[in-house]
Amino acid sequence: MTYEYDYLVIGSGIAGMSFALKVAGPENRVALVCKTSIDEANTALAQGGVASVTNLEVDDFQKHISDTMIAGDFLSDPAAVEKVVTEAPEQIKQLLEWGVDFDRKDDGSFDLHREGGHSEFRILHHADNTGYEIQQSLIRRIKENPYIDLLENRFAVEIITQHHLGKIVTRRTPDITCYGAYVLNPATGSVDKFLARVTLMATGGIGSVYATTTNPLVATGDGIAMVYRAKGTVKDMEFVQFHPTALFHPGDRPSFLITEAMRGYGGVLRNLRGEEFMQKYDPRLSLAPRDIVARAIDSEMKLHGDDHVYLDVTHKDPEETKKHFPNIYAKCLSLGIDITKDYIPVAPAAHYLCGGIKVDLNGESSIKRLYAVGECSCTGLHGGNRLASNSLIEAVVYADAAARHAKEHAHGYELRHDVPDWNDEGTSHPEEMVLITQSTREVNQIMGAYVGIVRSNLRLDRAWNRLDILYEETEKLFKCSKASREICELRNIINVAYLIMRQAKERHESRGLHFSLDYPPRKENA
Repeated sequence: MTYEYDYLVIGSGIAGMSFALKVAGPENRVALVCKTSIDEANTALAQGGVASVTNLEVDDFQKHISDTMIAGDFLSDPAAVEKVVTEAPEQIKQLLEWGVDFDRKDDGSFDLHREGGHSEFRILHHADNTGYEIQQSLIRRIKENPYIDLLENRFAVEIITQHHLGKIVTRRTPDITCYGAYVLNPATGSVDKFLARVTLMATGGIGSVYATTTNPLVATGDGIAMVYRAKGTVKDMEFVQFHPTALFHPGDRPSFLITEAMRGYGGVLRNLRGEEFMQKYDPRLSLAPRDIVARAIDSEMKLHGDDHVYLDVTHKDPEETKKHFPNIYAKCLSLGIDITKDYIPVAPAAHYLCGGIKVDLNGESSIKRLYAVGECSCTGLHGGNRLASNSLIEAVVYADAAARHAKEHAHGYELRHDVPDWNDEGTSHPEEMVLITQSTREVNQIMGAYVGIVRSNLRLDRAWNRLDILYEETEKLFKCSKASREICELRNIINVAYLIMRQAKERHESRGLHFSLDYPPRKENA
């Protein structure tokens, strides 16, 4: 089946939804394609909040810019940092207009939190489930909008470029152009053709490449893999942020997140002997940036042969703790842990990708008519490491930039009616699903063991050799199989794992989130 739209949006987190809301109108029909249901996105799991300068009495743009550059190990693009920081307050107003409810003090001012790496209190939040509040507010707006067609349980398989029109496309081909995407409808088994003037990739992160992750299991890096296969530019994939404090409860996937705000609140990290240890690693103690805290915990676990450490808030007022962190309190209590009296078992988990599809200040990728926003994009904001709570604000600022730029140009683009239907001639359904599930498990194990928080050339080479076999097996299976979500996701996580590995091998230094035993870190930032 062929669908025609002005805009095709792939992904339903804060990035995809805010873009869709901004471009939709009587002249602009939008298809919003979601892999599962509209509410299953990383956005909904973001606990901490949204970073923005709002209290001008103590805070200013320069402080937020400086904090972002320091956290990013001075690899951030200054233009991107300035853009996000200075445009953030305006986008906060937009979120409020869409019905997002941020916590306020009795006097009506925002109840701001402070998180690791921030020099001031500037995190707007809704209790400890800010992302969920944003997600629900935007979903309501999407469902009310008559110009947006919401298509749930659809899986984007490939973006359509000149390649599908019979032209040879390489990484050197000028003017690679996106005409839409082939999208699988699992209910019918058919791969439909979605033609669009403009396509937005907002597919989120890559956490499911790793065995332990805080991301929903849909985070398989689909958008990045599709753009890479279409010969688009992908950058900074070596910078995978591990959240230092995911709740340690073996068997949970995704892992439950213990927000950074809990350390900002006064939480103290301890090893299994009950000893504080952050003083050995950084003068900022438990409020050091995530990469430092994650490595410190990793080091402490390896030193003692432990599989987790503790986060301690037992010295804080119990009622205050329950008030600030109601969801964390309830989750831990369901596992027999009373956080007002007991230490919380935590361990690092794959959390956020700082790299992705390379985009300019308008959110446009190296492929024409294709924009990328949110975690799947690489704007340059995060550099070597994301500052806490900068991701949600980056998503709305760049969704706004992409919407404005796309609206200026979209109607100058024609729909391509000569795109062929998806060809699955001679394919069949895989006889044994175990081939796919086992390969997925192997990728997870390889990435966790060799391409995690601490790397080395030896580990990367070993990972590369093992992944190579899986890649060959999977491509062979894909070519003779009917398209399914399972085989496509496996293909995507292998592509993403390859990109993380390759770009990690190419960085001959320890910088930001990329820490290699073969390249000792620099003594000081330059």
